[in-house]
Amino acid sequence: MNVTEAVTSRRSIRAFTDQPVDQAILRRILETAQRSPSGGNLQPWNAAVLTGEALQQLIAAVAPDVAKGRAGMSEEYDIYPKGLGGEYEDSRAEVGEAMYSDMGVARDDKAGRLKQFLSNYSGFGAPVMMFIHTPRYMGPPQWADIGMWMQTVMLLLREAGLDSCAQEAWAAYAQPVRRALSIPDDHIFFCGMAIGYRDADAPINIFDVPRRPLESNIDWRGF
Repeated sequence: MNVTEAVTSRRSIRAFTDQPVDQAILRRILETAQRSPSGGNLQPWNAAVLTGEALQQLIAAVAPDVAKGRAGMSEEYDIYPKGLGGEYEDSRAEVGEAMYSDMGVARDDKAGRLKQFLSNYSGFGAPVMMFIHTPRYMGPPQWADIGMWMQTVMLLLREAGLDSCAQEAWAAYAQPVRRALSIPDDHIFFCGMAIGYRDADAPINIFDVPRRPLESNIDWRGF
C-alpha cells in the first residue's frame, strides 16, 4: 500500500470485528511513528495502549459517568469551539446526517441516535484502545504535533491492514479516564483512539463521507 492508498482508504471506523491485534504489529507501528515531525523535536505525545481485561476495566470505570449524561461530563477543553458556525458547523451536521441516514436511523429517532453515540464508550467494539495525553503546559503548536503523530499512526495502521477511529468523545468524561489510567495531574487528557479490523459489512463503515471542495480551504497564488 502506498501513501495515497493509505490516505484514501482511511476512515473513522465505528464497527470493529473482535479479531485480536498483535502487539508486535502495534509496537512496530508506534516505533515508526516516532519519526513524526514535532517543533523542536519535543515529541509531546504520550499514550496508554489497552486491550483485553485492562480495556474492559477502563470501559467499566467510565460507564457510571457516561450513564449520567451531561451531568457526568468532565471535559478539560472545548471539544468544539464555542460559537461554531458557517461551513464548519455545516460540515459537522452533514457528516452526522449521512451516517445516520445510511444506518436507517431517522432524525426523530432519539433512542437510536443515543444508542449509536453511546457506542463511543465501548470503542465501537475495537479490541485495542489508545488514550492520549500531554503535559498541560503544552500549547497549540504541540497539540498540532500530536495531531501529526496521530495521523501518522492511523496511516501506518492502514498499511498494516488495520483501522482506527480517533475519538475526542472520550474527553467528555476525562476524570474517570484519568483515574483509571493514573494520568498525572500535570497532564491533560486529549482523546482516545479505537484500533482493530473493520467490519466491512457494517453500514456505518461504508457511507459516503462528504468533503468540501478544495477551493473552500485553499487560496492559490502565483501559479
